[in-house]
Amino acid sequence: MNKLLILSFISLLAMNTYGQKDYVSQVWNPDNGDGTFTNPVLNADYSDPDVIAVGDDYYLTASSFNCLPGLPILHSRDLVHWQLIGHALQRLEPDSVFAASAHGMGVWAPSIRYHDGEFYIYWGDPDYGVFMVKAKNPAGPWSKPLQVIAGKGMIDTCPLWDEDGRCYLVNAWANSRSRFASVITVRELNADGTEAISAPVIVFDGNGTENRTCEGPKFYKRDGWYWIMMPAGGVATGFQLAMRSRSPYGPYECKKVLEQGDTPVNGPHQGGWIHTSQGEDWFMHFQDKGAYGRVVHLQPVTWRDNWPVMGKLPAKGYCGEPLLTCRMPKSAYHDTCNPVESDEFNDPRLGLQWQWHGNYQQSFGMPTSFGVFRLYTYKTDKTIWHTPNLLLQKTPADSFTATAKLTLAAKEQGQTGGIIMMGLDYSALVVKREGNSFLLQQVTCHGADKGNVEEVKTLATLEPTSADKIDYQPAIYEQLYLRMRVHNGEVEFSYSTNGKRYKSVGETFQMREGKWIGAKIGFVAQEPAGKSNRGWIDVDWFRVTK
Repeated sequence: MNKLLILSFISLLAMNTYGQKDYVSQVWNPDNGDGTFTNPVLNADYSDPDVIAVGDDYYLTASSFNCLPGLPILHSRDLVHWQLIGHALQRLEPDSVFAASAHGMGVWAPSIRYHDGEFYIYWGDPDYGVFMVKAKNPAGPWSKPLQVIAGKGMIDTCPLWDEDGRCYLVNAWANSRSRFASVITVRELNADGTEAISAPVIVFDGNGTENRTCEGPKFYKRDGWYWIMMPAGGVATGFQLAMRSRSPYGPYECKKVLEQGDTPVNGPHQGGWIHTSQGEDWFMHFQDKGAYGRVVHLQPVTWRDNWPVMGKLPAKGYCGEPLLTCRMPKSAYHDTCNPVESDEFNDPRLGLQWQWHGNYQQSFGMPTSFGVFRLYTYKTDKTIWHTPNLLLQKTPADSFTATAKLTLAAKEQGQTGGIIMMGLDYSALVVKREGNSFLLQQVTCHGADKGNVEEVKTLATLEPTSADKIDYQPAIYEQLYLRMRVHNGEVEFSYSTNGKRYKSVGETFQMREGKWIGAKIGFVAQEPAGKSNRGWIDVDWFRVTK
């Protein structure tokens, strides 16, 4: 089988086996239908994106931090329409750390590469070192993580396999762990990319200049030149640099190639350069949108004097500005699809859009054969901030409505379940058993990462909708429709007992980002610590609409 057929088979297998190919979002679709697209192409928190072209197909991964499964794998045929086809990481080690909600830890700024018939992803865990996974099929299965380099502080790693078979690794440094930063280092790995065989060499120093906070480097080779493309200047306010050298160890020439300019796109930087099979060049980067996280934009790349000018081409010089609307990339195929948001929970496996806040345990919950997902109450006397079985997904747009039909089964007092907007500040609309009735409550915390307490407001008292008729561990049940409306960073809650008439309740909540991630939406189920039998929520469906 020739190489083109192999790549086509991989792409087809990924889409047919794992894809959610026909889903078109009601709340964000970048395709304007006239041969143009509007940025962002991914209006969700796929922070620190990296992307590769393999034949006519494109694959993207992004930071996942402590959210699991991690290392999302997205596929596209045209760089505009994307679908989530899997994850490369099921668990993080050590489990003693990541079984809990280790906010902001874990996977930082991965890179994805295709080498010698296999897909590779490298990432830096700032606390434990540099890791790698690989796979024949980007949809999986992926290998277990291999620790390539042990140590603290190494982040944002990217390999480069040279024509002579040698392998190099570039990375940045986390000041919070190493107590130095704003430098970029290169070292050599063995030909398999599994261990370092040289010491790191500083090839760029941004200290004391506007190029502070240089990080997120990506390594390339083009026409005999080694290229490191990286952001600098800060996450929300920075710009994109391109550096070139005739040697992987430098010295490097450096130019700014993309900045905000007169556009509303702040901090357009950190991402991946793609040379397509159609002979075009594009760059995918993030924009930090605060509570919504870091969304992904697509910019054309024009080579001027052997420098990659990104976005709108200036009259002179090499620094472009982001384009909000642009022509579609030339491509062999177009698939009209977007990442899935809604879920009817009819499949015997959890939808790919969902992530836990820690390493999955079976006691968190599981799919069922009767068209609901069962989320068990997590036993804890701590706040929601410390709950790892939060079942969450990324916010899909600036404005949307998320509605869930669910039933709380409560066997004991204090068992609680409902929907949540999660971040450093969070607010949840939940039902809680008290006596033989249920309380509808809004649970809110401001500054959860600082250890602040939750504010609980009771909004209504509800009688059970049903109850077990047996004496053995009986439960009472409350079936409700819970809804959140999100617009311009504000959340308004409502509920219904029949799915037709909704009543607004609680206070308007101002969204806030999580630890290095955007705010996330989904489900929470809790109960006081102890030896009582768990309760649960059965989620019938979750629908994202305008």
